[in-house]
Amino acid sequence: MSLTDMRMAHVKSRQDSNTSRQLPFDDTSGGLWDSVKKAAFVIGSGILLLAAFGNSLTWHLQRFWGASGDFWQNLWSKLSATFEGHNEALFYMGTMLVPTVVFWGFNALLLLVDTTGRPAFITRYRVQVDKNNPVDPAKLRQALKTVLFNHLFISGPMVVVAYHLTSWRGDPCGPQLPTFHWALIELAFFSILEEVFFYYSHRLFHHPSLYKHFHKQHHEWTAPIGVVATYAHPLEHLFSNLLPVVIGPVVLGSHVSTTCMWYCIALVSTTISHCGYHLPFLPSPEFHDFHHLRFNQCFGVFGVLDRLHGTDTKFKETKQYERHTLLTCFTPLTESIPDSPKKSQ
Repeated sequence: MSLTDMRMAHVKSRQDSNTSRQLPFDDTSGGLWDSVKKAAFVIGSGILLLAAFGNSLTWHLQRFWGASGDFWQNLWSKLSATFEGHNEALFYMGTMLVPTVVFWGFNALLLLVDTTGRPAFITRYRVQVDKNNPVDPAKLRQALKTVLFNHLFISGPMVVVAYHLTSWRGDPCGPQLPTFHWALIELAFFSILEEVFFYYSHRLFHHPSLYKHFHKQHHEWTAPIGVVATYAHPLEHLFSNLLPVVIGPVVLGSHVSTTCMWYCIALVSTTISHCGYHLPFLPSPEFHDFHHLRFNQCFGVFGVLDRLHGTDTKFKETKQYERHTLLTCFTPLTESIPDSPKKSQ
């Protein structure tokens, strides 16, 4: 063998060795390193997007905020003066009354569709086309009883505890409203905490020793509707539904205005995730709807931790994954991306 052939053989041997070392972590292996890289890419992209958002679109929003800032501040000053000496009542109005009205107002519209099957314009966007058409009245009544119990006897006391914990950091009903950019930063922080705490608490409740006693109740609805977003065992409602949402404002000692906005966003978001309809121009419910259908996939809110831990692999092989996008037209995705024909028996 010539010297040149020996060198080429040596180089090839090193390349083969490097390839063999890289195989467990390449993009086709689905290994942990691949998940970490993709999660880092998603999070990094989000940070860059947030930075760009803060330097571009927020400039325009800030102009609106600045123009209307005096209006909101004056309105808040009048409200604070009305509740002077009763900050606790003002806090409860913002964190109990307003989010409750938003939740039940939104769900009242959805329940009208769920119970009547009308209007057809809405029902044609149903994710699971053969379910809840209309919803079982007895099953719905049972769910409503549990939801009301959780709101009155679990969510209510939790907000009371949140008030006292937040008050240790300062006055959550202070006279000065937070700035626009600080409110955005807080909401981003709340979202990250919710993703982490909800994913791991939710997955914990799927452990066999806990699932049959607690989480199984929520999964009675394999085709969920909006109101069952808070249909859960009281212990699960406390630790998996409430804690991930409440902890952010408590940690930051947030103003009641930001906390109120966050609670409303969280309730509307979870309602959409459970509503069973993939409606135009609203966030996709396909991810969490698939969780109710299959139980062992899609545990998180945004899906970042599901990608990291590989708990979305089966979901990504389905038509639901193809439909998991913002619908920007009026053609239902079940029509534009139909299910694959079933194999003949």
